[in-house]
Amino acid sequence: MTGIRSQSTAIWLAAVTAFVNFIFTLVGVWLVDKIGRRKLILSSLAGVLFSLVVLAVGFQMTALRSPPVTTFESSSNNSKCFQYRSCESCTESLQCGFCYIEKNTYSAENGSCLPYTDPSMSSEGRCNSTKLEINLVWAENYCPSPYSILGLIGLIIYLMAFAPGMGPMPWTINSEIYPLWARSTCTAISTSFNWIFNLTVSLSFLTLTEQITKYGTYWLFVGIVIIGFIIIYATLPETKGKKLEEVQALFEKGWCSDSQYDQLKNCNETTIDAN
Repeated sequence: MTGIRSQSTAIWLAAVTAFVNFIFTLVGVWLVDKIGRRKLILSSLAGVLFSLVVLAVGFQMTALRSPPVTTFESSSNNSKCFQYRSCESCTESLQCGFCYIEKNTYSAENGSCLPYTDPSMSSEGRCNSTKLEINLVWAENYCPSPYSILGLIGLIIYLMAFAPGMGPMPWTINSEIYPLWARSTCTAISTSFNWIFNLTVSLSFLTLTEQITKYGTYWLFVGIVIIGFIIIYATLPETKGKKLEEVQALFEKGWCSDSQYDQLKNCNETTIDAN
């Protein structure tokens, strides 16, 4: 979606992002017992939030500067693709792509919206060929824009923030916070929820980009991360260096800030008495 057309370049960039993920996972291993679980996961969420904002802004700016459809080709069917008037609205549809003459890397001329069944070419029109004319480009899921690089930058920042915190910390914290009698059941439930929502995001992502736009999808994710940050900030105590019995006691102290968890007196003063 960021406009990387070369397959070899895309493969190398995938390798770069995987390497970033690997390196910053090791950073998380190094930091977990130095700054603690709570600070690491909250800072990770803050970085994830920033990266999603970069992605949302990048795709929104790309949409605002989307090349118009100026060439209308004859059609043998009544495809909805011929109704779109911009590259952004065209490529948001899972059945349509943008065919254009490349003026330079970030701009297009004589753009047309055409249907496709094979992502590598349109099913009709001037981009219906494996041997396209010189400077003629087929784009089924992106639009040429100087802001497209923000998508790649946002992805790298996301991995830098996610890998050391939100990647490993949920597994670490889940192994520490449950009492022995409930650990196996609670770990199974939390793991199931993790993978259910991974699956949900994977299955719904393309549909969301079509229904509420690419940038709308990322703004939705921004909202979810903000809610997650607030919940974790309010409910998650620091478990660094704590024994299992001490961890259980942390959750018996009520709703308190992290600094108060190590000060039972202050915590009791701020906990509302149900009586």
